[in-house]
Amino acid sequence: MAATLDKRIYILHAGLCKTLANPKRLEILNALRDGEKQAKELLDKLHVSKANLSQHLAVLRNYRIIVQRRDGVNMFYRLSDQRMMKACDFIREVLFNQLAEDNDLLRKLGAKKTGGA
Repeated sequence: MAATLDKRIYILHAGLCKTLANPKRLEILNALRDGEKQAKELLDKLHVSKANLSQHLAVLRNYRIIVQRRDGVNMFYRLSDQRMMKACDFIREVLFNQLAEDNDLLRKLGAKKTGGA
């Protein structure tokens, strides 16, 4: 039973990562970082077509990463759980650290080629 639950969690985890493996969806999440936004605000900020934004929002909603609410003819979106941004921020920190290490290594290699220290 526990093995089945573990496998199910791995499947869900992989699905979540796959959902987030799109730069535009990450931009959407970042746009929602500070709170709820109207669909029009997202369109203006992200510079995508309405159809493209709608597709990305649907994927994020289907995985319950964001939630929507209607107010008259307007649709509003927000993160379903603010911890999602913390998770994204941790991943960005790892990426920035990797880039810094790569830059340090490149500097050292460049110094060796030119005869520097």
